[in-house]
Amino acid sequence: MNEDSKKPRAFPGMLPQTKPTDRPLSAATERVYDMWTPKQDPGNPFYTNFRYSRVGGIGKDESELSVSRRDPSKVLKIGDTYYVWYTRRITEHVPVGRFHIDAANDEIPVVDWDLADICYATSKDGFDWVEQGVAVPRAPKGAYGDRSLSTPDILVWKGRYYLYYQCFTTMWRENDCVGVSMAHADSPDGPWTRMDVPIVPQGAPGEWDSCAIHDPFPLVYKGKVWLYYKGSPFEKVSGGLLRAQGVAIADQPEGPFIKSELNPVTNSGHETMYWNYEGGIATLLILDGPEKDTIQFAPDGLNFQPMAHVQLSPVAPGPFCPDAFADDGDGRGITWGLSHITPPGGGSRMGCHIIRFDCDLSRDCHRPEFKRSNLHFSEESFFQRVARLPEDWRERIVAEQADFDKPTIGT
Repeated sequence: MNEDSKKPRAFPGMLPQTKPTDRPLSAATERVYDMWTPKQDPGNPFYTNFRYSRVGGIGKDESELSVSRRDPSKVLKIGDTYYVWYTRRITEHVPVGRFHIDAANDEIPVVDWDLADICYATSKDGFDWVEQGVAVPRAPKGAYGDRSLSTPDILVWKGRYYLYYQCFTTMWRENDCVGVSMAHADSPDGPWTRMDVPIVPQGAPGEWDSCAIHDPFPLVYKGKVWLYYKGSPFEKVSGGLLRAQGVAIADQPEGPFIKSELNPVTNSGHETMYWNYEGGIATLLILDGPEKDTIQFAPDGLNFQPMAHVQLSPVAPGPFCPDAFADDGDGRGITWGLSHITPPGGGSRMGCHIIRFDCDLSRDCHRPEFKRSNLHFSEESFFQRVARLPEDWRERIVAEQADFDKPTIGT
C-alpha cells in the first residue's frame, strides 16, 4: 500500500447530490443534506433575491407629504386588470409618534397607520397603477373599527370577494391591541358591506396572541379558508415572545374561525406573506424572531421548516399569487408582488409608499439572475438613521472598549 492511499480523501468540490455514507462528515456538511439542499442557492427553489421597482399612481409622491400608502394585499388579476388593496392615510398633520400620544386627536394621527381607510388601485401591467379610491372606510363613530382600518388582504370564494383587515376602535396605544374584521362584495369594485365585528378573537390573557390579531392573509387550502395572521402577547418582556404567526380555519369566509392547536405555526416574522406551493404552503418571514429572513415550507400548511435564507426582504409584501384560491394541490409559486417602503430614517411617524418586487419563487419561471447571493449595498444603506451608530452610543462603546477590550498583542 503506497503512502497516498493512506491519506484521508478530501471532500469533492462538486457536491454529491445524495448524502455520502462512506466518509465522516462535519456538522456543517451534515446540515447541507439534512436541513438544506446540496443544490446550494442556485438550485434551491425556495431561494431568491428580490429586485425592486418604483410604481406609478400609488408610489412615491413628494407633493403628498401627509399621505401614506402601505400594507398592500395580495394582487389579483381579474380579466385583463390587476387589483390591489392597501392602507391609505390622508391627514392634514403628520403622525405625532407613539411618545406623544397626548398630542393626537380625531384629526391628528399617532402613527402612520392611524386614521386610515382601505383603498384600492388597478393596473394593466403591474407597474403603473390608478388609484380608484376608498374601498372600505372606517366605521361610524362608536362602532367597531371607527378609528382606523389597515393591513387588508383579499379572498375570492364562490364568486364573491372578501376583504379582511385590522380594526382600531380606540386611539392607537403602545401595544397595538386590535382584532380583525371583514367586508364582502359581489364585485372587486364594491360596494363593500362591513361586518363591524371581530372575525378572529384575541387570545386569553397570557396567551401568545392575547394582544394582537394583525395582518390577516387568507388562502383556500384543503377545501377551507385558512386565515394566517400575526399575533403578539400583551406583555412584551425580555425573553418573551415578541411576534409570531398562526392560522385560523373556517368552512366559509364569515367564520367561525377555529385557531389551530399548533399555533403559533411560526416562531418569527412580522407582516404575513404566504403562497400555495405544490401540495403545501410557503411563507416569507421578515424583521422579527430567530428565523427572520427565511423562506419556509409546510407540506401540511402547519409545520413550517426553513428552506432558504434571503436578503433585503420586501416589507409588508403582497404577492401576485394566481392560484391562491384554486385549492388544486398544485401551487405554482410566485414571481412578483407589491410591498411598501419607509423613507430613510423613517418609522411609525413617516409616510410609506408602495413599490414593486420581483423574485424567482415560481415552478414555471427560471430566472438565474435572481439566484445570486453575493449582494452589495450602497453607502446610504449603511449610514441611514436606523443603521448608523448614534453619537451617544459611540461614547458608551468607547468607554466599554476601555474596560473590556484586551490587547491583541501582549504588552
